Amino acid sequence: MSQDLYQAPDYYQLDELLTEEHLLVRDAAREWVKRSVSPIIEEAAQQAKFPTSIISGLAEIGAFGPYIPEEYGGAGLDQISYGLIMQEIERGDSGVRSTASVQSSLVMYPIYKYGNEEQRKKYLPKLASGEMLGCFGLTEPDHGSNPGGMVTNIKDKGDYFLLNGAKMWISNAPFADIAVVWAKNEEGRIKGLIVERGMEGFTTPETHNKWSLRASSTGELIFDNVKIPKENILPNKDGLGAPLGCLDSARYGIAWGAIGAAMDCYDTALRYAKQRIQFDKPIAGTQLQQKKLAEMITEITKAQLLTWRLGVLKNENRATTAQISMAKRNNVDMALNIAREARQVLGAMGITGEYSIMRHMMNLESVVTYEGTHDIHLLITGMDITCLLYTSPSPRD
Repeated sequence: MSQDLYQAPDYYQLDELLTEEHLLVRDAAREWVKRSVSPIIEEAAQQAKFPTSIISGLAEIGAFGPYIPEEYGGAGLDQISYGLIMQEIERGDSGVRSTASVQSSLVMYPIYKYGNEEQRKKYLPKLASGEMLGCFGLTEPDHGSNPGGMVTNIKDKGDYFLLNGAKMWISNAPFADIAVVWAKNEEGRIKGLIVERGMEGFTTPETHNKWSLRASSTGELIFDNVKIPKENILPNKDGLGAPLGCLDSARYGIAWGAIGAAMDCYDTALRYAKQRIQFDKPIAGTQLQQKKLAEMITEITKAQLLTWRLGVLKNENRATTAQISMAKRNNVDMALNIAREARQVLGAMGITGEYSIMRHMMNLESVVTYEGTHDIHLLITGMDITCLLYTSPSPRD
């Protein structure tokens, strides 16, 4: 990949809405991506290998649990800072952002929110420093958009719980030290538990042959009569609302992250269009290319305003699940469309590893699916505004 010449677009001077701390946090993440991610990410994607060398850097910029209090090793930042970090990391690559957001929103968040003090002190500082990495087990082979149908289960054996089942499409699984797993107990109630690598019967086979998120490590979680100590159960919340609370945090981060991917595609296309000469002038001088670029910056600006407002609501604990769904759905769709249009601006060069656009496009095909599909988020918004849950008509209707 060529030199990283990225210049972030800010058409509406949105930096003026950010605090000095926000700007410092964002700029530190931006410079780290330029320095540590951009030079290696294309080769990592081509080889389908997660670049483990970046883990310490992710920890240093506060990407692991930025909103976790400092007493547990986090940075104690607000939700807008978290979003900005995710934006800058995904500007580099969605797979790298996935690693960070899983660690933050799906591993550290439930331990902090639903765990007890002993669990917080045991796991959170090591997760924040990158000494320990985690993953999140909710999706199952036969239950994706219907997590409540899970069959992974635990049985009380007196001194411990016996865990059986399987999870799939799990980011970080192949190298995770711990997994926050959701399983049904004997009463059918969903419980959260911490599974540690090395527990007998626990394996994490890697998923190969991906065309998307190739620089991210994906796998399965297999539980074959795994003995889970009772102190590894998250005690402070159960039911489907517990994992869905984690997904709210993750989806919020994705809404910001997708903007980063879109910004990178737009910036690349704009620079290329100004430099590419056809018919004795830069193609940026043609109305067709100007139309594409104008639509890109318009959609990016709208998404920036959407997530900034959502961040304010998150900081005030007023953001709803449906509002987060709207932002995730809108922004990922926006980024995917911009990646496709930007690829066309570059013509044949757009499919090469010399530029980041095709990699972003393939990554976003996963992002538009995980953490709730594009259509599921549309249904969440529809149900919220009508206050009605859809039911299938009977054959007589």
